[in-house]
Amino acid sequence: MMAGLEWGCHNECAAGGCLGETAKHITESFKASDLIITPATTFKEKPDPSGLVFGTVFTDNMLTIEWSLASGWEKPYIKPLENLSLHPASSSLHYAIELFEGMKAYRGVDGKIRLFRPTLNMDRMARSAKRATLPCFDQNELLECIRKLVEVEKEWVPYSTAASLYIRPTLIGTEPSLGVKKPTKALLYVILSPVGPYFASGSFNPISLWADPKYVRAWKGGTGDCKLGGNYGSSIYAQQEALELGCQQVLWLYGEDHQITEVGTMNLFLYWINEDGENELATPPLDGIILPGVTRQSILDLACNWEEFKVSERYITMSDLTAALEENRVKEMFGAGTACVVCPISKILYKGKHLHIPTMENGPQLTTRFLNKLSDIQYGREDSDWAVLVS
Repeated sequence: MMAGLEWGCHNECAAGGCLGETAKHITESFKASDLIITPATTFKEKPDPSGLVFGTVFTDNMLTIEWSLASGWEKPYIKPLENLSLHPASSSLHYAIELFEGMKAYRGVDGKIRLFRPTLNMDRMARSAKRATLPCFDQNELLECIRKLVEVEKEWVPYSTAASLYIRPTLIGTEPSLGVKKPTKALLYVILSPVGPYFASGSFNPISLWADPKYVRAWKGGTGDCKLGGNYGSSIYAQQEALELGCQQVLWLYGEDHQITEVGTMNLFLYWINEDGENELATPPLDGIILPGVTRQSILDLACNWEEFKVSERYITMSDLTAALEENRVKEMFGAGTACVVCPISKILYKGKHLHIPTMENGPQLTTRFLNKLSDIQYGREDSDWAVLVS
């Protein structure tokens, strides 16, 4: 029994599987071996990788898997991309009972297609499903279904080391009822989109941030550590205000002491000389308000393996940062995520003042090193067990 089967069931789950009356006659998880493939017969033109705008172009096919409390999971299908048909009372539309993942397929310099640490995405998706009261599934089976979808759409993986195929697994409640409750119907689907650099400014230009405590991305006991759409939709208002103030992203603060948490939709890293005079790479801890990013984990794993400086998951406040800037102890600051990999930070607007972050003046040596190392693994320039071959 996969660990993923414990997440999000409508009955209590145990090591042996789902317990309760419904478990006796429902399908606990779909199987990749049952996959029914009826691919598109007409094909869209593949876009030029250099002109891609994030998430606006989609491939010819999609994966869909339906679930109901009455019968469990149906067989998975790969079929032509099409609009969804939903009852207007569907719970995902009214109460945001839904979640998503973000991962990529890369065409390597050797022509092979790779996924990057996809089991971490499957683990996180299972945790999100549990939090959203959506059905559990076997993570390995979903990963194999995704692998087969990417295989079907392999010509959509850009022939470029500056682009990739973004993979968006999504799970939504389709309960046709206005009752605020766990849905008895759900739909899991996966769509694919070829993407270039996430930010319009380019793949490695520094960004400016707006830090204001009046908006909060997440809070203790909330859903900030899950990849739920509601976390993102509610952030757009603050993002618009940041743009109006001439900044590209929001630096999310939390608490009376203005803890630094995340930047836009990315995890945040600070490379500095800490209060004890040590070279330190710091990122906020996973305390329930931080999304456990795959890139975040990979950066921590690499840095710990290098053993060249202190690596910490610790709280950092704006007063910590401003004091360090005044004392010239800040070396680099960057965001990290699947969409952008790493993104250097050059400026923060805080309490009406522009704080200059000397990331670019310092190379940025460490930010660039992480980008190059992760890219080398993703595009097959370096062998790693983090890379999973699709074909």
